[in-house]
Amino acid sequence: MRTMRTACGLLFIGLLVSGCAAPAKVVDTGSLLAEMTDLRGLAEMPDPPFTCKQFSSYDRKSKAPDQPGPPTEGWFANADAAQYLRVEDRDGRKEYVMMDTEGPGAIVRIWSANPNGTLRIYLDGADVPALEAPMKEFLGGTMRGVPKPIAQECSRGWNSYLPIPYARHCKVTSDAGDFYYHVNYRTYPPETKVVSFSKDQIETLAPRIQEVARKLASPREGGAVSPTGADMLPRAVTRYGLRPGETGTPVRITGQKAISDIVVQVKAKDPVQALRHVLLDITFDGEQTVSVPLGDFFGAAPGVNAYASLPAGVTKRGEMWSHWVMPFRKSAEVRLRNHGEEMAEVILEVGTVPYRWTPRSAYFHAKWRTQFDVPTRPMIDWNYLTAQGQGTFVGVAFAIANPTKAWWGEGDEKIYFDGQTFPSHFGTGTEDYYGYAWCSPDLFIHAYHNQPRCDGPGNYGHTAVNRWHILDRIPFQKDFRFDMELWHWDEKVKVTMSVVAYWYARPGATDGFKAIQTSDLKLAMLPPYVALKVKDAIEGEQMKVIEKTAVVDPQPIGECSNESHMWWHDGCKVGDRLVLGFQVPQAGKYRVLARFVKAGDYGIVQMSVNGANAGDPVDLYNDGVVVSSEVNLGTFELTQGENRLGAEITGANEKAVKAYLFGLDYVRLEPAP
Repeated sequence: MRTMRTACGLLFIGLLVSGCAAPAKVVDTGSLLAEMTDLRGLAEMPDPPFTCKQFSSYDRKSKAPDQPGPPTEGWFANADAAQYLRVEDRDGRKEYVMMDTEGPGAIVRIWSANPNGTLRIYLDGADVPALEAPMKEFLGGTMRGVPKPIAQECSRGWNSYLPIPYARHCKVTSDAGDFYYHVNYRTYPPETKVVSFSKDQIETLAPRIQEVARKLASPREGGAVSPTGADMLPRAVTRYGLRPGETGTPVRITGQKAISDIVVQVKAKDPVQALRHVLLDITFDGEQTVSVPLGDFFGAAPGVNAYASLPAGVTKRGEMWSHWVMPFRKSAEVRLRNHGEEMAEVILEVGTVPYRWTPRSAYFHAKWRTQFDVPTRPMIDWNYLTAQGQGTFVGVAFAIANPTKAWWGEGDEKIYFDGQTFPSHFGTGTEDYYGYAWCSPDLFIHAYHNQPRCDGPGNYGHTAVNRWHILDRIPFQKDFRFDMELWHWDEKVKVTMSVVAYWYARPGATDGFKAIQTSDLKLAMLPPYVALKVKDAIEGEQMKVIEKTAVVDPQPIGECSNESHMWWHDGCKVGDRLVLGFQVPQAGKYRVLARFVKAGDYGIVQMSVNGANAGDPVDLYNDGVVVSSEVNLGTFELTQGENRLGAEITGANEKAVKAYLFGLDYVRLEPAP
């Protein structure tokens, strides 16, 4: 037997020397579908390797981090729609090119705030698109064969995660312009074998697509690493009664394994404070790579905010769970310390699975930082993560305490890796990065991105959002940096922000996070909101919509009465009419006064009262968002009960972006002699 083993070993070495190695892996639609729910695969540097970058409609006036000039013209330029690589003429129609790149590669995410026209994806130089569909259907989960939640609208953001691999080249177009977009894509080394997507795969791979959709729709079950039989390892279940300042007995695990899940329940006099004040630290093979407040680690802080995603979630009863796979070679240690002033009772469960450490294996990292009372001017790039070494970025959870209803997230994400001086991901707005749009306060839940908390009204109070990069994870070889612009509509407030960054890294990697101090863990809850209102104002956002085109909904603006206005947007054009109903308590002659919102993409409107023109056309253009002074629309005989206020778009200022938006703050009536 010894002779036979030696001979086999020599034969194996000979095969390696002669170049007869394991066959190269093939990337195709099926293999990418499998990655969409494979959390275990995140813990390995990818094989075959790839980079992940993004095309987007970011404002091309942004050139360099030290670029001078006002925010609308410099590094923080914000005209982030309708920016394309070029416009092509094809078969008598115009096609707006969003993406054009060499392969081999794969599209792994497409997002838009206002998808428009027919989406066409051309592969490998072909004149006929491999995929052609109305953009709203493809991104909204209503296209045949691409079900929700693989594609889905979430809080007015449209997302598709259907993978589209290509062997040599990819171009993405729409035949209608004037929209926001992101296209995230992988690029593999030139020698990688990639089988290009074809339209028939929607049918041939239907069972696998449906299975992925099923797992994403039930992510706690769909993302779990569930060993059975011989692979089942005992769970560590520990009950703590943590007094102020006390560190609990660590959970120690030895051997070559991986933490596969963590489940936590907390009871305390004030559970919201306890979840921030109990600190979770995890060490792998002597390297401390996790240091996060316990509640924040699960992606929905502050407090208990129910949601379910592929790697983490919170139940309505306050059970918090994590599916991040955390491998180690020899040992792991999980510690809890109570930095608060009250007792915290914690039940901690840690599940493990067998794991074989390889040269591609990486440690799981999660770190937290916070900054109190950050002024909203001057605008800054606020750092989510700076890391050195070899690794893969897989997600972020962000929380903000916002003391106004005004939108806090106009800023773009900027992601750099491996020495890049200009970001390879340059976004179009904070909410766009998190997969929603139009500063919507509506809560949403998805396997890959969530808004589990937004107090309101508007965007006032505490907001929690997260996004997990699973198929669109971002490997790096030397370094990684993620900045998010702080662009707040209100120039005179201060916000408090915190972030948890999640990534994997090979041993020895470092990051820019500082050790968490007890003072960092204070949690100031904002009081219930009280809006300031103009006396006797009939609020635009509360008026009855009688006739409309496009979209009409409230939008928060701090300078408005009730700090909100009625916003007419997303598809407006010259000739469109909006009719609103407002109540008059007593018939009579009244002077009708109105106050409007003005901005760079607002139009010129002719107002009317009960069908009669009211004053001259009102030009709502302004370089920046402002609220107008009161405009006298004239004197009218009004009836008791409902009367009608009309707005017709007649054009736009020559300086304006031709989006023809309209915003009404309020109407006020003064009795006239």
